[in-house]
Amino acid sequence: MTGRVFDIKRYSIHDGPGIRTTVFFKGCPLHCLWCHNPESIDRGVELMHWPSRCSRCYACIAACPPGAIAKDAAGAVVIDKKKCDLCGKCAEACLYEAMQMVGFEMSVGDIVREVLKDRIFYEQSGGGVTFSGGDPLTQPEFLEALLAEFRSRGIRTAVDTAGIFPPDLMARIAALTDLFLYDLKFIDEARHREFTGVSNTVILENLKRLAAGPAEVWVRIPLMAGVNDDGNVGATITFLQSLRTIKSVGLLPYHAGGKEKAKRLGKESYFRTFEAPSDARLAEIEAAFRGAGFDVQRGG
Repeated sequence: MTGRVFDIKRYSIHDGPGIRTTVFFKGCPLHCLWCHNPESIDRGVELMHWPSRCSRCYACIAACPPGAIAKDAAGAVVIDKKKCDLCGKCAEACLYEAMQMVGFEMSVGDIVREVLKDRIFYEQSGGGVTFSGGDPLTQPEFLEALLAEFRSRGIRTAVDTAGIFPPDLMARIAALTDLFLYDLKFIDEARHREFTGVSNTVILENLKRLAAGPAEVWVRIPLMAGVNDDGNVGATITFLQSLRTIKSVGLLPYHAGGKEKAKRLGKESYFRTFEAPSDARLAEIEAAFRGAGFDVQRGG
């Protein structure tokens, strides 16, 4: 069995406890306007262009079968996305990695071999493997096969998800998962739809079910100034307190790295630029969650 991923990061310390390897899946049903991994939303392979790396050797132009790459009046390389067939010949020809194909097929065995390279660090630190994205539940059969394989090998697993999937699928994944990193953006349904493109009704219901199940759940909250760092904070605290079993909360202040990656994909118009809450406001939010009895971590 194979699946499509776009990155694997070893020695990760922000995607669950201990030292971990994080596998990033392609595909996400949400379209958050602040997404820091915009290359993860589309399930398909994409072409990312890094102008800052370009030497203007124009090998990519010569290598492009459909003629989708040219140079403008200033000599800069430009890509006609309508002509591009994502064959990858430009990336093969580029010696400077200015052209990069995002998304590649890996088998369960491929990922197992990569993850097991650092098994000693998981055992010493209480870490393991984390499946992120995008959202790994967009490829459910592949995710289930990986979770089952790592459970059989005694490697602890974590799944980072937005939770907008059928309850029966969530239950199947929960039966194989040690830890969920559960993204929670808004409590208000209308605001969630405005900024992510989807309702949060299923997301909140699935979180209730997971909180009552055997897997541990950490909630992670991206924070944008003037967007969800206001009354949403109190509403989130009230909601999480009602679940009783959730004690760990990660606060993720906005950063603009995703907007730059979206520009390299030619998709910058699909996203917006936000601001992180001030340090003073972040301290207030942390204090509010701690005062409500939660363990709080900033940045993970």
